[in-house]
Formats: sequence, C-alpha cells, structure tokens
Amino acid sequence: MGFTQTIKDIWSVEDLRKRIGITLLLVIIYRFGCYVVLPGINPDDLMALKNFTSGGLMQLLDMFSGGAFSQASIFALGIMPYITASIVIQLLGMVLPSFQKMQREGESGRMKLNQYTRYLTVLILVLQGPAYLVNLKYQVSAAGGVVNMTAWTMAFMTIVLAAGSMFIMWLGERIDQKGVGNGISFIILIGIIARLPEAFFQEFTSRLLNSAGGGLVLFLVEIVILLAVIAGAVLLVQGVRKVPVQYAKKIVGNKQYGGVRQYIPLKVNAAGVMPIIFAQAIMFIPITLAGFSNKQTGLWGALTDMYGWTYNIIYFLLIVAFTYFYTAITVRPAQMAEDMKRNNGFIPGVKPGKPTVDYLDSIMSRITLPGSIFLGIVAIMPAIAYVFGINRSFASFFGGTSLLIMVGVILDTLRIVEGHLLMRHYDGLMKGTRIQGRAGGPGY
Repeated sequence: MGFTQTIKDIWSVEDLRKRIGITLLLVIIYRFGCYVVLPGINPDDLMALKNFTSGGLMQLLDMFSGGAFSQASIFALGIMPYITASIVIQLLGMVLPSFQKMQREGESGRMKLNQYTRYLTVLILVLQGPAYLVNLKYQVSAAGGVVNMTAWTMAFMTIVLAAGSMFIMWLGERIDQKGVGNGISFIILIGIIARLPEAFFQEFTSRLLNSAGGGLVLFLVEIVILLAVIAGAVLLVQGVRKVPVQYAKKIVGNKQYGGVRQYIPLKVNAAGVMPIIFAQAIMFIPITLAGFSNKQTGLWGALTDMYGWTYNIIYFLLIVAFTYFYTAITVRPAQMAEDMKRNNGFIPGVKPGKPTVDYLDSIMSRITLPGSIFLGIVAIMPAIAYVFGINRSFASFFGGTSLLIMVGVILDTLRIVEGHLLMRHYDGLMKGTRIQGRAGGPGY
C-alpha cells in the first residue's frame, strides 16, 4: 500500500512526472543508438569482438557503453572519453593554480572548466577512434569477415564515433536540465544495468544445467551474497562521521552569548570510486604490455591474471593507498579549521588553530582506514566471485566500479525524487528516514 501511494504521489506532481517521462525518452534514444552498427560492418561478423570484450579492461569498457563497444555501434566509445577528460581536468585543478582559480570563480569558472573538458574529450576521441577501428578490423578479420578500412573510411568512422560520444554527452546534459538526476551518471547506470538481465539469465541457466541437484540452491545463495554486498556498498557510500562544531552568534569579551551547534560530515569514503579507477589504470599496464611480449609466466604472468591472487592483492593495496592519497587531496583539514575560525566556530574541547587541524586530520585517518579496506574488498569481489565458479559477466556485478556507480547513482536519483515530493508536502520515499546520496543527505 505504501509503495502504491508513493507512485501515486510521484504521478500527481506534474513537474516530476514530466521530468521522469523526459528521462525515460532520452534513455530509450540512447539504448536505440547502442544497436546502430557502424556503416560497412556486418553484425554477423562481430562474434570475435564480443569474445574479445568478455574480460579485462574491454569488459569494463563494454559495460560502461551498455554493450555498444562489442556491437561496433555508433556509440561504441560511449561516455568513457568524457569521464577520462573530467578526471584529467579535476587532477589539474589540484595541482595548477590557474585551474584552482577557475574552480573558485563560481558559475563562470565552472563553465570554463566544462569547455576545456569538452575540448579534451574531442582530442581523446580523435585518438581512441582509430585505435578502436584498427582493433575492430582485426577482430572481424579473425572471424572470417572483411572490413574495407581505407584511410578515408577510418577518418569517416572516427568522425561518426566522435559524434556518437558527443551526442551521448548532449543527452546527459538534457537529463541534467529537464530530467531527473545527473545525466552522465544516469547514462552510465543504464549501460551497466542493460547487461544485468543477460548475465543473470546466463548464471541461472548454467547453475541449473551444470550442477547436480543443488544448482538452484547455489544460485539463491549467490543472490543473497549479492544483496549483502549491495547493502555494504550502500553503507560505504552513505557512511558519515559527524564532528560537532559550536558557532557563536555573539561574543562579548570572553563570554559567548547565543550560539548554535552544527556538524561537519566527514565521509567514510570521501574518495568515491577514484581510487579504484587509479588502481585499475596502473594494473592494466602489465596487461597492455603483455600484448607486446611473449612472457606469460612467473611474476609477469601473475600480474596479467586479473583473477589471480597476486594481481588482486596488489590491486587491493593500491586501492587502500590511493584512497588515502585522494582523501588527503580533496579533504583539507587546514581549510576546514580556517573556515571555522573565520565564522567564530570551534570544536568543543579542542583549541582553534593547529590543534583543530590535527584533530580533524586524526579523525579522517581513523575513518579512512576502514573505508579504504572495505572499498578494496568491494573492488576485488568480482574476482572472488569468479574463483567460486560464478561466470564473469555476473561476477562483475558483485563489486568493483560498476557496483559503486550503480549504488551511488540510484541513491542520488532517489534523493532528488524525494526532494521533489517533500517540497510539495508529500511523504518521502521511505517513512522515518531520509535517503542520502553521495553528496550528503538532508541537513548537511
């Protein structure tokens, strides 16, 4: 009854109803484009490409593109070039004073950074397009097909691929403006979820066909474990440690009159999925170099086995290290302490200035450790699931970047919908609680 009433409340809000409708329409357009094959490519010759994208980095790229990568679609490069450009611009904002200045300029600075991000995205597309087409030609040829890949054909197809990715960016911006949620993140979410039914069905049939008597029980156990991992990811995304701060309204002499107590929300996982992305970038180096070397044994072979213990232990340690590194860059206790001092605030029992900085730094160090360990466990869960016999497609949903993106985007979208309902004096999506997204929940 409660769920039915929530749906009725959502449908009764005209603006929210229109936004959800526009979002669904744009998603349908995106999914339709994922099946439009590049001109001159025979879809029947793409089986080798699908096998090539069944694991490793290619599987990740194919997942983020909603299967368009393995289908040689006009959307094959997906939104990943834009994400790469955004990460580069974000890192430049941490080290270059000129980019830091633009970040502090408000809306005008944000527009400049977005423009630079688009320029860099186009540059990445121009580089990635030919590389994808060369690999496509090789895979199609391996399947017995023929692709006439002349210089002019490659240039034309590169333009088509670049236009497809830019069109996806445009769809994301339209969702931002007229739909519900963050457009780019929502498109990535749809691409990931699009592969879930097929992976779910493959795992279900394999358990029924290959296991004697207990196949269905094993499948149900897998579902329970998957739900537990998702619940843990929700806690990881929402986990916050609140530090009380007393703000004075009026100070006369050494006495404080009035005042209000607020909280600084310090996130358990302030780095988000960035440590996983950085660690993956490093761990894919030996896998990439393996294509130019015949060495597949010893330590080199272990570093190229994405489901081996050596690879995943190093991967786990890198995630823990990058979590501390990225948190140290993004969360600045000295700036927090300065802001509190400027607004006549202080942490009860802690002196202003350096003691406050040290206190906040110690709090961040303590809460980042369990957060980084749990983030590392979530990241290597697909490999653990694969070791226990789960097929690769379904195992990828047990953790890693895909799971954290799914959880974070869904929570953000639900939080936005709940905000629309609360603004119009309806109950939220869940009684007695409030949904908290990656940006923090109500009251922060």
